[in-house]
Amino acid sequence: MSGQRWWHLAVVGGSAVAAVITLLTVRDPGMLALGLGTSVVFIAAWFVLGVRSEPASPGTLAFILITIAYAGIVTAVTPSAAIVQCFVFPVVWTRLERLGPALAANVAVAVAVGIGLFLRTGSIYEAVVTEALSLGFSIGIGLWITQIMAKSDERRQLVEDLQVAQQQLAALSRDAGVTSERERLAREIHDTIAQDLTGLVLIAQRASRELAAGDTAAAGQQLSVLEEGARTALAETRALVASSSPPALDGHGIGAALERLAERFERETSMLVEVTAVVEVALDRDLEVVLLRCAQEGLANVRKHSGASRASIRLVVSAEERSLRISDNGSGFELDAPRDGYGLSGMRERLALVGGTLDIETGADGTTLLITLPKDADS
Repeated sequence: MSGQRWWHLAVVGGSAVAAVITLLTVRDPGMLALGLGTSVVFIAAWFVLGVRSEPASPGTLAFILITIAYAGIVTAVTPSAAIVQCFVFPVVWTRLERLGPALAANVAVAVAVGIGLFLRTGSIYEAVVTEALSLGFSIGIGLWITQIMAKSDERRQLVEDLQVAQQQLAALSRDAGVTSERERLAREIHDTIAQDLTGLVLIAQRASRELAAGDTAAAGQQLSVLEEGARTALAETRALVASSSPPALDGHGIGAALERLAERFERETSMLVEVTAVVEVALDRDLEVVLLRCAQEGLANVRKHSGASRASIRLVVSAEERSLRISDNGSGFELDAPRDGYGLSGMRERLALVGGTLDIETGADGTTLLITLPKDADS
């Protein structure tokens, strides 16, 4: 049963009890009709005005006045009907929104009932003492009701604020997810498809030069490398679209993937790449992808910027160490020089997502990239 129905039961039931008391104690037909008629008017006022009117509205004010008159009249008809105070005081408290009007209305109810008692019994002492006690009790209960209502309003406001915050958080989470996915795709495209296409352009340029020089055999070899590179780029693209692991890792592991990467790089650039892989413990597939992408980006930088004649890759995956070292004998670069590329910054972002770091040592005798994963990385 809802709270509103409880109030219906209190008003109708309390009024019915007062009506029964009136029937049992009043013998005068006129007074009996007055008591019963007043009860009927009060019940009708409850359903017409008390329930439907907003606090502080004219309808509520009219209902409060009818309630005060009802309490005084039924008490004047028979003192035993003063029991209506048990539900009249709470009704008044709950119908008025502000504390001041509620107190004033309770005082008015007490005065009306006191007058009714005095008119019926002739004892002002009894009327004053009885209503002083009733008023004190009603004020105590009323203040308690007010406190409960205030806390209820506060909780309702907190719930509404929480719902708004949840909606905002969900929107932010969606936006963050979209941004994160865009950044992930940017890194994947840069480290895979973009690097593959760059290699294809260089191979095509070399084949063109060899054809212009009349060396068809060498040009044919470059075209074979070009075809292989295009197939690799296509496979990487399909894997990216399907959000699956890189083809180089499927069923082979990171060590074998680095060997194939180095072999392909040597065919494309004629640069010697030495690979050393020490894999003592299994590594999570996501971490293998991170290391492979870092190796791809590192070799791409060697090809584009270093002018090196050889490079090396050293992978260590053990209980004590998880690292990837990429070195070349090129000319190095200025660490503090402004760069508009995405390579190194994208590598750092990728590593940051798994708690890894990137350290760079560079000079006239070459460059070394040291990629380190935390020792407690999932394995």
